[in-house]
Amino acid sequence: METLTLVLLLVIAVLISAVLDRFVPKVSLPLIQVAMGVIISLFARGNIVIELEPDLFLVLFIAPLLYIEAKHADKAILWNNRGPILSLAIGLVVITMLIIGFVLNALMPAISLAAAFALGAALGPTDAVAVSSLSKQVSIPERQWGILKGELLLNDASGIVCFQLAIAAAATGSFSFLSAGEDFIVEFLGGLIFGIAIGYLSNFILRKIRDVGVESTTFHVLFEICIPFVVYLTAAAVHVSGIIAVVVAGLVNVIAPRTVSPSIAHMNIVSSSVWQVISFTLNGVVFVLLGTQIPTAMFYSWEDASISNWTLLALVLLVTFILMGVRFLWCLGMEFAYTKRSPKMRFTKRNLRNALVVTLCGAKGTITLSILFTIPVFLSTGVRFPERHLIIFIGCGVILVTLLLATFVVPLVAPQRKRKPTEIQARQEYFECLADILRNVIEGLAAQQTRDNITATRRVIQIYQDRLERTKSNTGQEDEESSELRYQALEWEQEHTLALINEGRVSHDVGYEYIGRLERMERFARHGSRLSPRRALASVRAFFIKVRQAFFRILPKAAQADSLSEMHQLQMETHVHVLGILHDMITQDDVLTEDVSRLIVEYETTLAALRKRAPSVTTSFKIVDQTDDIRRLAYQLELEEIQKMYERSRIDRHGAKTMRDNVALMQMDLEDKL
Repeated sequence: METLTLVLLLVIAVLISAVLDRFVPKVSLPLIQVAMGVIISLFARGNIVIELEPDLFLVLFIAPLLYIEAKHADKAILWNNRGPILSLAIGLVVITMLIIGFVLNALMPAISLAAAFALGAALGPTDAVAVSSLSKQVSIPERQWGILKGELLLNDASGIVCFQLAIAAAATGSFSFLSAGEDFIVEFLGGLIFGIAIGYLSNFILRKIRDVGVESTTFHVLFEICIPFVVYLTAAAVHVSGIIAVVVAGLVNVIAPRTVSPSIAHMNIVSSSVWQVISFTLNGVVFVLLGTQIPTAMFYSWEDASISNWTLLALVLLVTFILMGVRFLWCLGMEFAYTKRSPKMRFTKRNLRNALVVTLCGAKGTITLSILFTIPVFLSTGVRFPERHLIIFIGCGVILVTLLLATFVVPLVAPQRKRKPTEIQARQEYFECLADILRNVIEGLAAQQTRDNITATRRVIQIYQDRLERTKSNTGQEDEESSELRYQALEWEQEHTLALINEGRVSHDVGYEYIGRLERMERFARHGSRLSPRRALASVRAFFIKVRQAFFRILPKAAQADSLSEMHQLQMETHVHVLGILHDMITQDDVLTEDVSRLIVEYETTLAALRKRAPSVTTSFKIVDQTDDIRRLAYQLELEEIQKMYERSRIDRHGAKTMRDNVALMQMDLEDKL
């Protein structure tokens, strides 16, 4: 029960930190989560102790996190910057491990050389969440950003492999550079080969499963979630690096099918959403755990009479200085080598600043802490691991210092993101972002186009191209009067439908169902309810009619066809009614002609489409056709792009909410569901 309570507290803390992150953007999310962990620890009076088996912690936290990073990595960026990325991910990790290990062992002989190497290796990986948080505040140059993203992926694997070798040496009490080098090559290359093999094997198995007709999204997403755990455990069973194998399997992306269809694209969207939740939760939980362990680590260190508190703090600062100093010199050398590629390029202050930005962006976090927690409490001989609490404390201290440097110093060094202060510029930025979203959706639809769905896909692409053209022509959002005119048009449709019901020209079921749809659209657009008593009663009746239809969904096909035909005719009649009112309004002097004209064009376009695709009894049986599937896919892609733009700070909360509301209205119109 205590474990369940702790898990719930950690998850709640992660949720609260996500809310606080929106209100304190200047403080990175990892720091907020660390603070939440400290608060939990203080309330628990420092009684939260994490004692997981090393392999279990690696499987639960590190394997899925690395798989997620590899799965979503940009392969083109990795290849284009392969030289700098490999030098940072392997060369810098090894050099940093050696320097920190020798210095720390010389200053603190109680920490064995192998254990000091383990700490240096654990401090190799950089934190993806911290770097992503920085990208919201500062403008990191494109080349440096690509290098950082590649390093985030590969140095996790190399750091963990070095750490495991060092811990094994510490447990046995002997360390040989030659033996460690051989083990590193075997672990690295073995994991690489095994990851490729099991990745393609999994892909083959999944393809055969599809061949027998299993296309369940739930099955495929669950299959993918199991991949990092299965890959890691099987790799460990054959004595190669499970971490390297997981990374390679993620890069291979074992569940990505070669054929593309709306159902496959939908599966990928669901998979992406599930992995986003898993990644956010795991990262958040580890940072909160870091906060809960800080008071405990400080207590043990403060109570240790063999080392003074000032010495302990000095060790944290010294290790941080070595870590950042070696990294800065390495990045400076990379920038110098980059400028020497072309005789036209010269080393300038900008290159110096770029090196400093990449250095300070190397904050430590989730992976480092996860690795430190895997240090065994006891050696194979039954003796306690020497200075385990001290090593963990130094590691936690370095994590905090690097996070503070990344949060508060990087914004002083890197150029700030340009904000457009005026209202006109803000509107322009909104529509520029919306145009980029629509372009990305069009590209996504074009990528999944096949011979079977080419006609339906082109229809939906044309819809998005029309929206893109309208978006590019806009210079601002609709004013309040234009929005009120749209709301008024929806009310006219509802009132006319009520009149048709009372006259007996429309059945109660179809009429009130249509009123319910219009009411939901208006309420959604207004973000509230503005109903008259008459329309409120109509809305209640529409609700009960929908409930009744839900219980009696199995109707004769002829009745379904008649209902669809009547609904189609009702839509055309209400549109004709609204157009008549708008044409009368355009001659009045107290209305804005351009607003009325714009709404007339939209209603006439919709009416023409309704008349063009009037359903016959035969075609009415096919309620959801291929075009509707593509439209659903397009809306899901658009929501994904909106979220990405929001995470990149291209749009604010209000802009993202407005875009999501527009998509929801289109989905509502397509599905017509309660």
